Amino acid sequence: MSGHSTVERNGPSRRTATVRAAAPSSPPPSSSTPSPASRASVPGRRRGGRISRLLGSSAVQGVLILVALVWITPLAGLLLSSMRSEQDNATDGWWTALADPSQLSLDNYTALLKDSGIGAAFWNTVLISVPTTVLVVAIAALAGYAFAWLEFPGRDGVFLVVVGLLVVPVQIGLLPVAKLFGAVGLFGTIAGVVLFHVAYGLPFAIFLLRNYFAEIPREMLEAARMDGGSEWRIFSRLVLPLGRPAIASLAIFQFLWVWNDMLVALLFADTASQPLTVALQSQMRQFGSNIGVLAPGAFLSLVVPLVVFFAFQRHFVQGVMAGSVK
Repeated sequence: MSGHSTVERNGPSRRTATVRAAAPSSPPPSSSTPSPASRASVPGRRRGGRISRLLGSSAVQGVLILVALVWITPLAGLLLSSMRSEQDNATDGWWTALADPSQLSLDNYTALLKDSGIGAAFWNTVLISVPTTVLVVAIAALAGYAFAWLEFPGRDGVFLVVVGLLVVPVQIGLLPVAKLFGAVGLFGTIAGVVLFHVAYGLPFAIFLLRNYFAEIPREMLEAARMDGGSEWRIFSRLVLPLGRPAIASLAIFQFLWVWNDMLVALLFADTASQPLTVALQSQMRQFGSNIGVLAPGAFLSLVVPLVVFFAFQRHFVQGVMAGSVK
């Protein structure tokens, strides 16, 4: 009886264990099953694919080519006009040079470079644009790093003042700064023009680089500090290489703004320190429609910014696209 009861007591448990062992376990989640985040991103990928196919269509490419031709036509006209004589330019349009290349020569550029006024104005433009760009980028990079990652009293208040200076137009400071430069002997000099451009270029430059540097992961900077890196070493070896796209974009914009400026130079520069834009305006005022001087001078003023832009184009595109793709 005791053996029989033992079998009866153990029997159901054995059958239950057998059934549990034979029951199929629930299948593990398949790795191919999309997660909620990936399912949510599917419409975005589909929209991106549709946009890519749309931009890759021949019709859109034809429209883009047409827009590019419309934009490049005035540049081509200016180049051809600058290489034609005044008689040819007065007789017919610049497009006739496409059928008759014998009209083209470099005589206008040779005469332009021999003109001491235009040549001096060109070098004045270089002496104004290059130091201004270097100073603005260097000071803004240091200030942007300080506002982004250094703790000091009044940091937020000072940064708000810098942001507030963005809304101050250049025209408001022309007369007071002109009086100040006249009192200290900087009026009419290249140094005065450079200082004015630096002062009005810094607020936007600091705002741009501060926001870019603030996106650098904090863990990266803390790891560098734990390894014994000083603030200057972190700034020069880590922050500057990571911020190269934004710095290159800022340098391009600052150089273009200063190179093409005429308002500030017209007021703060005298005859000896005037840049190319003011010299060309003076030539137009004196000689009217002297296309033999104005066309090569205008193209010379245009080609340098183009060279600078295409030299830093890769970094500029990286700076524009920074943060747009995760």
